[in-house]
This record gives sequence, structure tokens and C-alpha cells, in this order.
Amino acid sequence: MNIPGLVSITFRNLSVEEVIETCLKNNLKAIEWGADVHLIPGDIKQAEYVKELMDKNNLVTSSYGSYYRVGLDNEYSFEDIIKTAAILKAKDIRVWAGRLGSKDADEDYFNNVVADSKRIADLAFKANLRVSYEYHSKTLTDTPESALRLLKAVNNDNMKLFWQPAVDVEPEQRVKDIIKVKDYLTSVHTFAWQGIEREDLANQISEWTAYINTLNETPTNEDRYFLLEFVKDDSLDQLAKDAKTLNELLYDII
Repeated sequence: MNIPGLVSITFRNLSVEEVIETCLKNNLKAIEWGADVHLIPGDIKQAEYVKELMDKNNLVTSSYGSYYRVGLDNEYSFEDIIKTAAILKAKDIRVWAGRLGSKDADEDYFNNVVADSKRIADLAFKANLRVSYEYHSKTLTDTPESALRLLKAVNNDNMKLFWQPAVDVEPEQRVKDIIKVKDYLTSVHTFAWQGIEREDLANQISEWTAYINTLNETPTNEDRYFLLEFVKDDSLDQLAKDAKTLNELLYDII
């Protein structure tokens, strides 16, 4: 099932309670909690509090946005990230595939990311969690081809991929890119950009209809989360509009 949700860092200025209230007001069923503001890795007390609020309000933690850079030194250990995500009962831990674009990374760099990916995928599996790379520029998952190369090198069923619209790529090409990687896709960061300018999600209904229809062509027994992010002007009013559009897209899709 396709489920609408919110990336908490869309509103870093809001408290945990306000993020949850925003979801409830706008019929969003899931939250990706960000590790940079709302829930620091290893903060067990806060994690337990967030889980209690989520359960009370019948919301699901779709993912824990850890900002862990695979293959590099990080401020927080992956073990602390796992402890936090496990308390949340998150489906996925979101990570970044290094800090270099695929064209700038040499073989040693690539192999370091592969080795660390295998390590964290195995650690997460033991905690009944999964790891997903963010599909993002300036990482080793900056194109579908580079993402596939990395995923195949890691060769671990517990390592997957999030998707989001790549900047400066035409919608028709994005559909083709989804087809290439869709067997690995878990969740989708959902936003509407024109170049680097944010706009109403309603302005891109045709594009998102194509993306969602393409994803729906791959049967899955798991829920797939479409998580709103980067709303125009960082506005709660805009979030309400985009949430309405997203729900219409997911539940009235042709």
C-alpha cells in the first residue's frame, strides 16, 4: 500500500509534538524522523517519548533519517543509530552513500563505501531494521547506474534505496530512471521543484502520476511511503495543500 507521510526536517523549527499535530491535521500517516534536530542518535529517552506519541496517535515511523555517511567517519556511531531506530520501530534507516559523486570517487573510495555498507546492513538486519541509501547528488547514488553498481557490489538484501526527483532531469527521464532501480526502492521523498525553485505539488500532478504509476507496476508486499519534503516557502499552509494533493494522488491514482 502507498502511504502518505512527512519528513520531519521539513519543519526543523517545530517541536516533535507540533510535527505530529501537523501530520494529524493533514491526514499524513507516517513520519521520517530526522537525526539532526528532532531525535539525536543515542538519545534513548527522547526516542521512547517519540515512540509513545506515535503509538498514541496511530502514526508509523517510516524511517529514521540518520545522515550517516557510509564509508566515512561520522559524529555518531551506527550502533547508536540502530538503538534509536529500533525503539522507534522504524522500517528503514536512511543513509548517504559517502560524500563524493560517482564520477569523483576512485576505486578505493568506492570499496570503502561497499565494505561499510555490508557492515551496517548486517548490523541493521540483526535489529530487525533495514538500511536505504538516499538517491542524491554528490553521493555514489547520484544516478540510477551508479546506484545499481553500488547496490550490486554490496549484494545484501537488507540494503535498499530511497528515490526522489533528481534536479535538472526531465520528468520523462525520471520515469526511465525509476524503472531501472525500482526493484530496490523502499520509500519516496515527495516534493515539487522547478529547477531549484519550490512550487505547489499540485503543479506537478501529471509528473507525479507518472512516477506513482511506474512504481505501482512493481508488486510489493510491503508498504511504500511517500514522504513530503521541501514545501514551498517552508509554509504550513503549503504543506496542507501538498498533503491534500498527495492523498488525492495516492488514493485516486489512475
